Amino acid sequence: MEKEIRCELISWSEVQRLCLRLAKQIKASGFHPDLVVAIGRGGYVPARLVCDYLDIMALTSIKIELYTAGSTKMEKALIKYPLCNDISNQRVLLIDDVNDSGDTLELALAHLQTFQPCETRTAVVHHKTSSHLPVDYYARKVIKWRWLIYPWAIYEDISGFLRNRTATVQSIEQSQQYLADKFNIRISKKRLREIIHMMDT
Repeated sequence: MEKEIRCELISWSEVQRLCLRLAKQIKASGFHPDLVVAIGRGGYVPARLVCDYLDIMALTSIKIELYTAGSTKMEKALIKYPLCNDISNQRVLLIDDVNDSGDTLELALAHLQTFQPCETRTAVVHHKTSSHLPVDYYARKVIKWRWLIYPWAIYEDISGFLRNRTATVQSIEQSQQYLADKFNIRISKKRLREIIHMMDT
């Protein structure tokens, strides 16, 4: 039997609004990072926006993998591309899109500590109360768990859901209904048609 997952589509305007809220929190706290580290791939856009709002030029990233094929979770988080910068004795702000389980942030923090920064703080757009790891800053708390689909991952997540379905769906209308029933996703025929077209190419 296919797993049903409650999802929420996040718009670009919502991302911008929440990232501005996040930047204001960081500024109000008095923390002045020397460097921002984005956790790829989800943290790339939020980190860049926060850097823009706080006028921070120093931005780098690490790549950690925890999910494949949409919402399918791997056994454990893995560092795909480690940090390539010297952050010793620097104040570091680590940014990701969501703190879901805490596994990604926990691994990222442990990795950064090997470079001996003087201070590391964490910031996410969404913090789920289901996570075992607290964060220093978050723009929105998610109490009732759901899978968040960010605007930079819509094609990836929805195509993953469609590929994992057990029943054959023949039409756009059937695919629309499937996404609505199983994942609470409401998507236009035009956008869904584009996603399916990209899946087939």
